Amino acid sequence: MLPEDFDKLVDEALEGLPGFFKEKIDNVSVVVEDYPSAAVLRGFEPPRPGKFDLLGVYIGVPVTERPAHPMAGKQPDRIELYQKNIESCCRNDREIVEQVRATVVHEVGHYFGLDEEALRELGA
Repeated sequence: MLPEDFDKLVDEALEGLPGFFKEKIDNVSVVVEDYPSAAVLRGFEPPRPGKFDLLGVYIGVPVTERPAHPMAGKQPDRIELYQKNIESCCRNDREIVEQVRATVVHEVGHYFGLDEEALRELGA
C-alpha cells in the first residue's frame, strides 16, 4: 500500500473515534513509520523480541498519570503506527483497514491510561 493511502487510513481511524475521545485528546502527534526504532524497542520492559511484531506504540505520559497542573515545556505525546508490520499481518486491504482502526483505538486507549489487560477486556 502506498504510504499516502496508509496515512489516509490512519486519519480516517482517528476521525472515527467517538466524539468524547476526540475532544479529550490533546497534544498528541500521530505518525506512521515502517518499523519501530531500536530506541522504541529498548523502551519496553521486558524488552520486545524484535521489530517485526509491534503494530503501534504510545509514547508519553498517560492522562491518568499526569500532574494536576500543566507540564510546562512538555513535548507532544506520540502514537506511532508501523505500516510494514500491519501490512505483514493482513491478507488484503480490508484487513489492513480493520487493523489500522484497531491499532489506533488500542494506542489511544494507552493515552487514556488503559493497560494491556484493560484493553483486552474491552476488545481493543
